[in-house]
Amino acid sequence: MIIVFRSKAAGDVIMFGDVAEKLLAIMGKEAGGQGIISVEQLPGAMAALAAAVAADKEERRDLAPEDLPQYETAADGKKRPWVSLAQRATPLLELLQWSVKKRVPVTWGV
Repeated sequence: MIIVFRSKAAGDVIMFGDVAEKLLAIMGKEAGGQGIISVEQLPGAMAALAAAVAADKEERRDLAPEDLPQYETAADGKKRPWVSLAQRATPLLELLQWSVKKRVPVTWGV
């Protein structure tokens, strides 16, 4: 499943469903088929996501590149290349930042 985050402030952010669900949980949102991060909720969502990214980076700070995972298991059970939380969250964080500046909500759906 693919989930698309949309805002009138910037271009769409498209993610695998399992990745989007993880980021939504970090921001305190239930995944569901669709939803909204209101203008009032944007700062808190950004702060939660940024804190999780910072914690993830700190956890891996002392690891050499060869010590990082090479693969992860996708929702369908297949292997896919490992991608850090920071890499996955950055496009969504940028969308949230633009949405705060333009004072428009972010929605998501399939």
